[in-house]
Amino acid sequence: MKNTANNAKIAGQAARAAYDDLYQRTLGKVSGDLNRLIYLASMRDYNSGRYHHAGLEAQFSGEAAREALETAHRELFWKLTTCPLEELVNQLEAYVTASHEPAEELLRTWRTLRPYHVAIPLDVERGAARLFVSNLKLALEVLQQRLERNSARP
Repeated sequence: MKNTANNAKIAGQAARAAYDDLYQRTLGKVSGDLNRLIYLASMRDYNSGRYHHAGLEAQFSGEAAREALETAHRELFWKLTTCPLEELVNQLEAYVTASHEPAEELLRTWRTLRPYHVAIPLDVERGAARLFVSNLKLALEVLQQRLERNSARP
């Protein structure tokens, strides 16, 4: 995974440094873009929409950390929103595997509760958010079919 602050749209040296640190120390250790997206979404406070990461905030200013987290979150969102369906299915399969939950249960829960809605960054255009959700719903169905096909094989 090559993702550097040179590619990121971050203003300010501290935010660029926080972004690089985020990728080197944290996101680089998380396998898969969907896993990273879900991780970053979990760094956002549901009440305020602000991102928090104790490690980044201890090393950089709170604002630099928030900007780095938000930028990385948006980048991964757009990358996943525009990736081919097969790649998204593979990302979802990797997420399911990493969760250590039974695949059928996780997929059922995701189809019912739709927790992936929380992974959408704030202030994303509604069309882009709908596209992401639509693609993820389709990926859920494709993965479900794949799992059923594989379990039916002798």
